[in-house]
Amino acid sequence: MRKRKGGKERGQNAGKQQGNQPAQQGENQAEAPKPAPVEEGPPPTDDRAAQKEIKPEKIAPVTEEKGKRVERAPDIEDVRRRPRPQGANVVREFGDRVILQFNNQTFVESSDAPRMHRGARNVYYEDLSGDRTREIVERDNGVRIVTIRNRYGDVIQRSRIAPDGREYVLSYVDERNYDYDADWRDPGDDLPPMRLTIPQEEYILDSEEVEDPDDYYTFLERPPVERVQRLYSIDEVKRSARVRDIARRIDLDTLNFEFGSASISDTEVQKLEGVANAMDKLLKKNPAESFLIEGHTDAVGRPEANLALSDRRAEAVAEALTNAFGIPPENLTTQGYGEEYLKVNTSGPNRENRRVAIRRITPLVAPVASAQ
Repeated sequence: MRKRKGGKERGQNAGKQQGNQPAQQGENQAEAPKPAPVEEGPPPTDDRAAQKEIKPEKIAPVTEEKGKRVERAPDIEDVRRRPRPQGANVVREFGDRVILQFNNQTFVESSDAPRMHRGARNVYYEDLSGDRTREIVERDNGVRIVTIRNRYGDVIQRSRIAPDGREYVLSYVDERNYDYDADWRDPGDDLPPMRLTIPQEEYILDSEEVEDPDDYYTFLERPPVERVQRLYSIDEVKRSARVRDIARRIDLDTLNFEFGSASISDTEVQKLEGVANAMDKLLKKNPAESFLIEGHTDAVGRPEANLALSDRRAEAVAEALTNAFGIPPENLTTQGYGEEYLKVNTSGPNRENRRVAIRRITPLVAPVASAQ
């Protein structure tokens, strides 16, 4: 008999609720009044419809601003030394991962530099105005990955520049949406409670129920389940349960992690083939696609240690997708959520809770026009 699911998977489990009940707010602890729900009708039919509320704006090329070359890697590459907003406190360090508390939330930070830099011909940095930093990763095939970060290391713009000079905007956020006194406020606070009007299986795909590998592609290419009010930074998406809930989710239930481990055996890696092929097919249509890989643990052990472990699990899956199936690392972003969102409501060890999930977050972080 299948165990009852649900439990603590708040916010990220809107699709498992009955009828049109609103999703819980997940990582949001504040009880501030929310805007009233807006009757938007059925979910958007495509990404362009999902971004209908976003006013078009001219995005300057990621290399347009002149920068000053710096010889050393900036502090943002080492998460242990990054500057952070006032009130963001480091709770503990686990190797190259940092556990932070901010606004009654506890979350893990890590650097994507090891994945992004592997095999690069050259990596260099430039200082920009406003305490921003530009990173340029040059690859042997002539591709450049250019990332602009703000002073806290948040990615505010990332592009892939092809050898022919064409720029694909992978992520972009209007810096005016960041207030220096509250850079890490939850943008989900600006949204009404979520009202999911579609069946669960159209919102969350369990890989253990997939019979045809093409189902992954069919599911991933679907647009968000509600309109996107503005473009978010990748870091905002990672930190906000309410914003993540806008995007559909694949639960990789068939991928198993041993207790306390983030390692993936060759046998387990092959279980990623279906979703990897779907990603590759989407990237052939739009090289600017972005996918969020979420890591999770069961509820055994200290919550802080589980956050670090889940983050390593997400990173291990991203590494496997790149190394085994050729998915470019810049199209993948990772985040661990520890035991916060249990799939099976139990405090004991449970293999189903030791899992990863994948969302296509492109419509949340990049303008649709960039895919044309």
